[in-house]
Amino acid sequence: MAAPHPGLVGRPVYLDYNGTTPIDPAVVEAMAPYLSVEFGNPSSTHAYGVGASVALARAREQVSSLVSGRGGRVVFTSSGSEADALAIRGAVLAAIDAARTPVHVVTQVTEHPAVLAACRYLEQRHAVLVTYLGVDAHGRVDPDELGAALTQDTVLVSIMHANNETGTLQPVAEIAAITRDHGVLLHCDAAQSIGKVEVDVDALGVDLLTIVGHKMHAPKGIAALYVREGVALVPLVGGGGQESGLRAGTENVPYIVGLGAAAKLAAEALSRGESRRLVALRDRMHVELEAGLPGRVHLNGHPGERLPNTLNVSIDGVPALGLLASAVDLAASAGSACHAGHDEPSPVLTAMGLPAAVALTAIRLSVGRWTTAEDAARAAAALITLAE
Repeated sequence: MAAPHPGLVGRPVYLDYNGTTPIDPAVVEAMAPYLSVEFGNPSSTHAYGVGASVALARAREQVSSLVSGRGGRVVFTSSGSEADALAIRGAVLAAIDAARTPVHVVTQVTEHPAVLAACRYLEQRHAVLVTYLGVDAHGRVDPDELGAALTQDTVLVSIMHANNETGTLQPVAEIAAITRDHGVLLHCDAAQSIGKVEVDVDALGVDLLTIVGHKMHAPKGIAALYVREGVALVPLVGGGGQESGLRAGTENVPYIVGLGAAAKLAAEALSRGESRRLVALRDRMHVELEAGLPGRVHLNGHPGERLPNTLNVSIDGVPALGLLASAVDLAASAGSACHAGHDEPSPVLTAMGLPAAVALTAIRLSVGRWTTAEDAARAAAALITLAE
């Protein structure tokens, strides 16, 4: 168990690790020299630039190692949304440039908004046909349905590894076997799964993988895209040729160093059994909530194929936004949002078939590196008291 994080001491129990993670103090320490004395441009050939270039290469190797990405390259971006856009728009535009028309893309309705936005852009600006697959009651795509959706014009499938709201894991390896048989590229947004479960690009069979810093104890504003060797992409930003010509602009060396350090820490934590520790905390809260509110707590998402840290439950008769607003000693997320004075249910939960009234009672409790057994018990007790 890590020492207490200075940003969490004396504050509400933090159970929103899927929203963002505290920056690990070891990551801050690794970044510090590159925010002060090691200021060189990694494209420069003098001593200052060489030092920055070496740091860049080390971080790239650390991120690649975390996802076992030996047969490809890691391209640094400013966010997961940018990485998703580079993967999806980049691959499709490369296919169009190679005279592959018409072009077809397959994704799912519960994807991250960045993926859906990239698909909509291609529909609207390039007349690309996009198929949006539905999901079952657990939030999973049916690989057979995906296979049936592929056509001779399909160039890309984009399916996330784990849903950010429910934690449901998609059958990515099964999907990859299908896309390989059809000669179709597979992109996977792994923002939520990196650092929580083992992620191996070869075992998953993906061609493009999105990695996000602030979901794994690095700063906001840094992410990466793994690109398998031989995959052609059209860059979103042209210019000086940085990042193998796929992302122009002088690299953000301090933040890239932070992402590399976070990747190294994540690999070490996984090797020590971090996933098992998270499961124990998650399941303790679930058991205690069910015991304290018998018959009123309902799991949203897959009971088994789920992130080890994520518990999404609906509590009968208790609107989530009101419940969490009252839980002043707890920081967590609701499965709904308030827009213009009206509560709106999560599109993810409604796509899974939950009635709006049930979706509006959903809360997401996501544990992480600094969550303790005491935190889990306090959170469950507080929610039970407020929901009674």
